[in-house]
Amino acid sequence: MFETIKSFFRKVGEKMGLIKNIKALSDIKSIPVDDQFYQLIDQWKAIYQGYFSEFHDVKYMTINGQKKRRRATLNMPKVLSQEMATIIFNERCEINISDEGLSGNIESVLDDNHFTKKFQDYLEFQFALGGMVVKPYFDADKIKLSFVTADCFVPMSWDNKGINESVFLNQIRKRDKRYTHLEFHIWENKTYVIKNELYESQNDADLGVKVPLSTLFPDVEEEVRIEGFKRASFVYFKPNLANNIDMSSPLGIPLFANSLDTLKTIDIAFDSFQREFALGKKRILVPQSAVRTVVDPMTGQLTRYFDADDEVYEAMNFEMDSDAIKDISVELRVEEHIAAINAMLNLLSMQTGFSSGSFSFDGKSVKTATEVVSENSKTFRTKQSHENVIEAGITELIEVIVQLAELYGVFDRPADEWKVTVTFDDSIAEDQGAEITKQIQLVSNGLTTKKKAIMRVHGFTEEEAELTLREIREEQATALAESVDFFGVNK
Repeated sequence: MFETIKSFFRKVGEKMGLIKNIKALSDIKSIPVDDQFYQLIDQWKAIYQGYFSEFHDVKYMTINGQKKRRRATLNMPKVLSQEMATIIFNERCEINISDEGLSGNIESVLDDNHFTKKFQDYLEFQFALGGMVVKPYFDADKIKLSFVTADCFVPMSWDNKGINESVFLNQIRKRDKRYTHLEFHIWENKTYVIKNELYESQNDADLGVKVPLSTLFPDVEEEVRIEGFKRASFVYFKPNLANNIDMSSPLGIPLFANSLDTLKTIDIAFDSFQREFALGKKRILVPQSAVRTVVDPMTGQLTRYFDADDEVYEAMNFEMDSDAIKDISVELRVEEHIAAINAMLNLLSMQTGFSSGSFSFDGKSVKTATEVVSENSKTFRTKQSHENVIEAGITELIEVIVQLAELYGVFDRPADEWKVTVTFDDSIAEDQGAEITKQIQLVSNGLTTKKKAIMRVHGFTEEEAELTLREIREEQATALAESVDFFGVNK
C-alpha cells in the first residue's frame, strides 16, 4: 500500500496542483507526512495479522546446512487490540442525544449501518494500526457509513481541531488487473470538494494509468462541490496515545507501538515452548547393526531386533555391548517456559496500559482476566482515557451525519443546540447492582441528589434525568391519591 501511495503522489500530485517534480512522499511540502510512517503502519499491520518476516522467519544451522522455518506466535497484538476494543465499546454502550427527534433520526442511521458491530471491529483495527476513519455518504436515499483503516487514509492538512483534508485509497482486483480508487476531500476557499479518480495497473508496484470512473463506478461523479459545509465529511479516530514516533503528525500509533521488543521476546519464548516437546521427545540409542534386517536360519523370515518404524529409536554407528542401548530422554522445561512467558506478558500489560496479570499463559492458550477490577486499576484508567477521545469522535460523527442529512433533505437540523453523551460499559469496574445500592445509600444519607443518582445509574443526560424524576413524582402522587380514595378519606 505504501508504494501505491508514493506512486500516486508522483503521478497525480502535480495535476492536482499540490506538488511539482517530487521523488518521495516526504518531499511534499503541502502534505507534511513522513513516508517512513506508512512503512511502520504496514509493519504494525503485519504484526497484528500474525506474520512479520523480521519476527517470524528463523534461520538455523543443521548438519545438512542452513535451514529456514516459521516461528510460532501467540499473536498478542491481536489479543491486546481486541480486548481493549471490547471493554470500551460493545452492545451495552449507549449514545444519548438531548434532542428527542434528532436522537431517533441518528439511531435509525446507526441501526441501518449496523454501527455497533462495525464500530467495534474497526475500533480493534484502530488500536492495531493507530487509527481509522468513519466517512458518512449519501446513497440510494439513505445515509451510509464507510469505515476505512489507517493504511488507506492519507491526511493532507490539519490544525488543532483535527484533520481537514485527506485522500482515501481503495484497491480492487478484477481478473489480472488491479484498480486503485482515489477519493480526495479538499477545501477550495469555503467550498468542500470531493474528487474521484480511478487508475488501472497490471501489477502491485505501480499506480498505472488513469481510466474512466465508469469502468468500475458508473454512478460516481468525478467531482462534487458542496457549499455550506462547516467541517470535513469524515471523522478520524485514534488511540489516546501521544505519537512519539512522529511528534508533528496528526496520525496515531497502536497500543503496542512501543512494545515490539517485548512482543518478539514473547514469540521467541512461545516458539521455544512448542519446540521443547518436539526436540525433547524420548529417544533410545541403539547400534545400527541392531536395526538391520536379519534372516532367521530356521524359518527364513526377515526379522529385526528393534522396530525400525518406531521414531523413538535412533541408530548409531558403534559396537554392540552391554552399555550400548541408552535412553537419552530429557526432562521437559514446561514450568520454566510458562513462567518466562507470563513474566513477559506482565511487562507487555504494563507497556500497553493494562494492569499486571491481565493476561496469563497456562500452557494451552492466553487467558484474559475477567474478574471485576477496581476503578483505580490501570486497565480502568486506560479504558477511560481512550473513551474520552472516542466520545469526542462520536460527537463529531453525529455532526457530520446531521450536516449530510441537511444537505440531501433526509431530516432537518434541530433549531436548538443539542448535547451528545456516550454511556460506556463500566461493568468491569462494578456490576449494576452494586452501583444501584451505592447510589441509594448516597441519596439516603444526603450525599447526592436523586437526579445525579439517576444520571449515574441509567447513564442519562441531565435533561433525561429531570424528565425521569418528574415522571416518578407524578406516579407517586397518583398512587397516593388512589390510596386515599381506597380508604374513603375523600367520601
